[in-house]
Amino acid sequence: MQNTSTAPSPAIKTATAGAALLCVLSMSSVQFGAALSAPTMASYGSLSTTWLRLSWAAVVLAVLVRPRLFSYSRAHWMAACALGAAMAGMTMCFFAALQRIPLGLAVAIEFLGPLTVATLSVRRLRALLWPVLAIAGVVLLSREHGGWIGEPVGVLLASCAALGWGSYIVLMKKTGTLFAGLEGLSVSLLAAALVATPIGLAQNGGHVALAQIAATAGLALLVPLLPYALEMIALRHLPAASFGILMSVEPAIGALAGFVVLHQPMGSLQIAGMLLVVTASVGAVVSAR
Repeated sequence: MQNTSTAPSPAIKTATAGAALLCVLSMSSVQFGAALSAPTMASYGSLSTTWLRLSWAAVVLAVLVRPRLFSYSRAHWMAACALGAAMAGMTMCFFAALQRIPLGLAVAIEFLGPLTVATLSVRRLRALLWPVLAIAGVVLLSREHGGWIGEPVGVLLASCAALGWGSYIVLMKKTGTLFAGLEGLSVSLLAAALVATPIGLAQNGGHVALAQIAATAGLALLVPLLPYALEMIALRHLPAASFGILMSVEPAIGALAGFVVLHQPMGSLQIAGMLLVVTASVGAVVSAR
């Protein structure tokens, strides 16, 4: 009897591999962008700096994409505004957490969002191996000298960022299918900038320094403009579950960026955690192909 099962075509395999590469580039941009933004946030505050980054990204992408704002249906606007709110909440909570806990730990906690998305979508018991390995790596990244790293407020903010990141994955997938090209991302970034505006202005009493505006222009390219664009393209070729598990490499990149840029120490437990999350990420991608 002839086997009727069909293996993925070479084109599908190439698209999946390309999407995985885009995810790695996105994660690298986020983590090194977060590390490089530390001096600006220390000088002007994380909330106002994050608001300006979102605003710069929204303006630049709107100029490049020129979204057809008057042609969208109610469903388009609801999806884009929901994604924008998730973007604003995730980004502001994450960068606020960075002022209180190490970068590697903040990313490790935030990763619980995509890990939840990935785990809820698993249909085969053996596929749970990759989330289990990833969460074990996250735990190791969170330990140092026999104790847990970080203060409670920073951990709470990173947990809120995790909720935002999980919502972001689901909403980005939906928005990417509704809109053509990067129009959905452009509208969502405009919504994110508007949501963040009152919070960002309140931090410095409505005063925005020219030096801060200039500094955030370059930072906005690394986070959020480039990673959001790469992830929207990647999610058109990857299931949300595969994308969520693939994000397991981000805590490792975060720990590496914290070590290289911010000189935050990495002990044997952090190195072991990095190896576990990279293994989980590679295993998830290979299993999905």
